Amino acid sequence: MSEASAPRTRLRATDSKHRLFAASMELIGARGHQDVSVDEIARAAGVSKGTVYYNFGSKNDLIGELLNYGIAILFERLEAGTTAPDPDTGLRLMVSESLEFIAEYPAFSQLWISEQWQSDSHWAGALEQTRHDVIGVVRGALQRLAETRPNPPADALPDLDALATALFGATLILGRDRQVFHPERSIADCVGAAMAFTAPLR
Repeated sequence: MSEASAPRTRLRATDSKHRLFAASMELIGARGHQDVSVDEIARAAGVSKGTVYYNFGSKNDLIGELLNYGIAILFERLEAGTTAPDPDTGLRLMVSESLEFIAEYPAFSQLWISEQWQSDSHWAGALEQTRHDVIGVVRGALQRLAETRPNPPADALPDLDALATALFGATLILGRDRQVFHPERSIADCVGAAMAFTAPLR
């Protein structure tokens, strides 16, 4: 997988879109997307059902667009890691921001986990591209970290695609596990655990 990905559209938040995002994620988190209606989402967001259908067409299209919106929020947070003073700090910041995002939007994270590996998901294509993009960003951060090693053996560098996937997956599961089972576990502790995956690069 190449570090280079198609440039992502900058997040252009509107009050109504953010209200739709927050309302739908809260309802989906409580009951699952199958049991939530457009009427309920519109009512909770304070917009008309007609507005939702006019802008999105269907509930599946609405949720797909809101998934994209949530991912845009995540990518803006990941950008903080690309401007850090050194690769290790940058990667730690990416993991920390991801965990903060999961804590702030738990239903979004659960929806992502539950739909990510279902080939028949309505949003399989979008989620596959999202996974590719996130792993590409993480891979780039791992590559920068690897380049700081003094004279590494030629065969010592692990598969960075696999390592990026492991770090991404661990962060996603750690974030959800912290919320559901271990709220006492600090984000700093989770960052430390996730960063153990980078040991081969040091």
